[in-house]
Amino acid sequence: MSTAVKMDEAAKSKLEELQAEIRLKTGKKVTQQEILSTLIQSAVDSRAEFVDSFRDGPTALNETELEEFNRGTIASGVETTEDDIDDILYG
Repeated sequence: MSTAVKMDEAAKSKLEELQAEIRLKTGKKVTQQEILSTLIQSAVDSRAEFVDSFRDGPTALNETELEEFNRGTIASGVETTEDDIDDILYG
């Protein structure tokens, strides 16, 4: 079943540009519906990244950034318990 999707002229123009580029570079004629379906599947496959693209502020660190952050930490060899932390913070 097909459903109409409303979009502004700028989005429609970009969709048509993608359609033309795909045909030019691959020789394959694809419909705008196929392009939208592929874009949606790509967003679903990268769901967290896609959702984060709508955030106004900074996003969570990616795996590479987390590894880089953790590289800067050291282990002192002393295990700290929650009680130790409470004693330090609250006396």
